[in-house]
Order: sequence, then C-alpha cells, then structure tokens
Amino acid sequence: MALWQKLWLVFAAIWAVVAALQVGSILAMSDEPEKALLPAMLGMAVPAAVYLLIWLWRRLRQRSAR
Repeated sequence: MALWQKLWLVFAAIWAVVAALQVGSILAMSDEPEKALLPAMLGMAVPAAVYLLIWLWRRLRQRSAR
C-alpha cells in the first residue's frame, strides 16, 4: 500500500469519526433530525472525493513522467 493511501485512510477515519459525532449530537439534541442528513452525506462523500482527486493526480503524474 502506498504512503498516500495510508495517509488517506487516517484522514478518512478521522473524518468519519467527526462526522459520526456531529450526526449523533444533532440526532440527540435537535428537534429537527433531518439536519443530520448533510453531515452524514459529507461524512461519506468528502473522503471518497479526496481519494479520487489524489488517485487522478498520481495517475497524471505517472503518465507525464513516462
């Protein structure tokens, strides 16, 4: 596993924990539980988008190096 993938795993884990804490606190303390939808979606979408961007950047760099 490449270093960038290991660092991404750490980032994704931290991001998921923070998003879960946000969702949990919104569900526990808010009268409007639908407000938890955005943090839940961002908790999954941001790490996926970051992985895709880094993967594309690495792929483009490898092609230009050849």
